[in-house]
Amino acid sequence: AHDRRTLGAIIDDENIELKAGASIGLDADLKNLVHVNVTSMNGIVLLTGEAATTEARDQVLTHVRAVNGVRRITNELRIAEPSSFGSRSKDSLITSAVKSRFLVTKGLDPTRVKVVTETSVVYLMGLVTHAEGDLAVDRAATIEGVERIVKVFEYID
Repeated sequence: AHDRRTLGAIIDDENIELKAGASIGLDADLKNLVHVNVTSMNGIVLLTGEAATTEARDQVLTHVRAVNGVRRITNELRIAEPSSFGSRSKDSLITSAVKSRFLVTKGLDPTRVKVVTETSVVYLMGLVTHAEGDLAVDRAATIEGVERIVKVFEYID
């Protein structure tokens, strides 16, 4: 593929996601209080979802900070009850639409941008040039249902 990360960085990101997710999932105190998605790109971790209380959110952050290889955390956890299945389904459709739009966009390699959607907010991650990042944001903004776009890019230029 065209991922700009090294194979080692890709494996490290997968391990970060697995270890952080497992650590959060095994915490009995968090079981019914959170819905958390952990996404890692080159050691930059994006946390999306909901935590019912600030204490639960802080506990999630503690779990993620303890994972080896985390360089930075972008905390986008909302203080709210965990989202419904319907809301998550809508988010999946938005993510699919954004990725599809990227496939037909000249000047943008869709394998270089990760797309995460939570409550109609689209998060874009990747190792990109400023021009690629701007193009990705412009294209994602044209998708119906997108309320906001958050850039979590690491720029290479």
